[in-house]
Amino acid sequence: MAEPIFALPDRLRAKSGAPLIAADEAHLRRVGEALEWQLADLRARLATELEQGGGAWQDAVEREQQVVYLRGRLRALERYGSEICLGHFRTGVGHVIYVGRLGLVDSQGERLLHDWRSGAAEPFFGATAAHPMGVASRRRYRWRGGRIVDYWDEPVGASEASGSAALDEDTALLTSLAESRSARMRDVLATIQAEQDAIVRADSRGVLVVDGGPGTGKTVVALHRAAYLNYADARLRAQGGNVLVVGPHRPYLDYIADVLPSLGEESVQTCTFRDLVRGGAAAAEEDPALSLLKAGLDAAIEPAVRLYESPPENSLVVDAGETEVRITASDWAEAFEAPVPGTPHNLARAQVWQALLDIVARHVLGDDLESFETVDEFDAYGIESESRADAIRRAAARDQGLRDAVGRSWPLLDPRDVVGDLWSVPAYLLMCAPWLTRDQARSLQRADPTAWTDADLPLLDAARARIGERDDAARRERRRAALRAERARMTEVVSDLIANDDSDMKVMSMLRGQDLRTVLDSEDDDQDGDALAGPFAHVIVDEAQELTDAQWRSLMRRCPSGSFTVVGDRAQARGGFEWTWEERLARVGLVDARAAGLSINYRTPAEVMEEAEPTIRAALPDANVPASIRSSGIPVRRGDRAELDQVLAGWLADHASGVACVIGDPAFVPTDRVSSLSPVLAKGLEFDLVVLVEPSRFGDDVTGAVDRYVAMTRSTSELVILGS
Repeated sequence: MAEPIFALPDRLRAKSGAPLIAADEAHLRRVGEALEWQLADLRARLATELEQGGGAWQDAVEREQQVVYLRGRLRALERYGSEICLGHFRTGVGHVIYVGRLGLVDSQGERLLHDWRSGAAEPFFGATAAHPMGVASRRRYRWRGGRIVDYWDEPVGASEASGSAALDEDTALLTSLAESRSARMRDVLATIQAEQDAIVRADSRGVLVVDGGPGTGKTVVALHRAAYLNYADARLRAQGGNVLVVGPHRPYLDYIADVLPSLGEESVQTCTFRDLVRGGAAAAEEDPALSLLKAGLDAAIEPAVRLYESPPENSLVVDAGETEVRITASDWAEAFEAPVPGTPHNLARAQVWQALLDIVARHVLGDDLESFETVDEFDAYGIESESRADAIRRAAARDQGLRDAVGRSWPLLDPRDVVGDLWSVPAYLLMCAPWLTRDQARSLQRADPTAWTDADLPLLDAARARIGERDDAARRERRRAALRAERARMTEVVSDLIANDDSDMKVMSMLRGQDLRTVLDSEDDDQDGDALAGPFAHVIVDEAQELTDAQWRSLMRRCPSGSFTVVGDRAQARGGFEWTWEERLARVGLVDARAAGLSINYRTPAEVMEEAEPTIRAALPDANVPASIRSSGIPVRRGDRAELDQVLAGWLADHASGVACVIGDPAFVPTDRVSSLSPVLAKGLEFDLVVLVEPSRFGDDVTGAVDRYVAMTRSTSELVILGS
């Protein structure tokens, strides 16, 4: 006889009445059988795809896409195993709908689990007593080692018969909140609350602001929303998905690393703002005044680059092969206006160059449009022959005077050099940023202009977007040269195939002329391989209250559609946040933002919030301080700085699991279970025990108050404050 799926401990035996779990046992066994069948099927399909080789280019691409899909699905099902099922809900007419981390059907195509992101599964998360959504009751499972060790039944609709289930309303949530934490964010999918789920499932149009205080689940919402949108949002699917999550720092990314895979999502990219800037290694900006000055200095990049895009005012005589041509000031001006708007400076130079060569050809050919624009001769392989205009262009391109003039007037630039010049040439900085005073410009100068700080990164990013990398043009030309060589090789191959084609229909002749060119042109890929360059269909920004204008503009360049989820807390802004979210976002061009608030603190015990609330309200009376829904029963303790080792030793001895954090003591050396962080790097994280060391040293201004508030509210159970 098969081992039962339900394995409740002795203290919960009262829940294990056969009428309550017999149907679940039967259904979950079918789920297990379907899992085994689907895993075997996926492995077989994957092996078949991998064994296939050769074939046309398009077939190879489609095969690779199929391999990626099969591997991802296989990893997901192997990851979850039997614990794929979150629970079920019962409708008012008695139907039972089972909800899973992924959807699942059996070998006959019968639906056994609905994916948590599907519309059918929405009532499992969104139904409440006030809005039952047709749900009578909801059951959530707690799994361990492939077996159910607890379950909770929550009544929702009034039609649920009293006494028909072990009704433990909210116990699933409270039990989850009381569990010990680890170095990675816990899986909370089964206990997502209705107010959070409504935000997760909101559509992706425009800007959605999620404002909430500590412990309200902002990060949970952000990550689940990323997984949901990539799966279910039609607008994003039409754009190929492509969702980016931007977090505040590296410890945050380490903390959330397991969440998206656990939600069935492996394609969402996560990064910090530093990661967005290629080669963006930088020290912290120690001077807040300099950080504030640089926050809007990305606006200086455009005039800084335009100074290097000035057409010559003098005429130039160019050797065009057949004759000499005089390029006038008006010709220069025309060519310098040729680049397509938005083309990076270094790549635009190629467009200027091509425009100049066209102007030379036009001067020679005059009204001979047929020679200039069209070609009607082909070689033996169906490839276009060189026109007269091409010969003129080729001759002009060899003119050294023309090459030198373009090099001086539209030089190739390095983004790092342009930004570095702003910090080393005060006159250049004032010319590009005339709103600065002379004293401000001098304060921004430094001995090593390329000693980058994090406040420089948005400017470097803006410069790279405007200029491109110095070798972009050369890399593109090398790629095109390789493509031309490949075309020549393919031309020879096709010629041989055509010559030796003895089929009745002469099918190889289809490879002639434009057909061949189209196939080969499809292989020209101008992408530079920077996965974080975008564009993205949707961007989710956590701890967004800290972003500067320049940082916002960096993100907006990567999301031209303006589809954002903005997650943050105005009361946790270290530099203050005097605006509404709508005002703040409108300042950078993100208008018509929708707001969704989170007001319940699920993480921080009431005892800790009673201590933390006065800390923030003293500096920010209107702070959005959320109400805690639970108590730990452990009062906040205070002691001397010298007690740190004793406090940690005692806690570790009493707790076999869980994690702690020392905040405010840079000299403390972290261990496996005890971290050592600043308030800034603790943002977004949570710990069973927080030991806050000498919080008065954070300062008496808004920044100090915010740092104390953030540090205190990282605790899920105990807070100890040592020193004043």
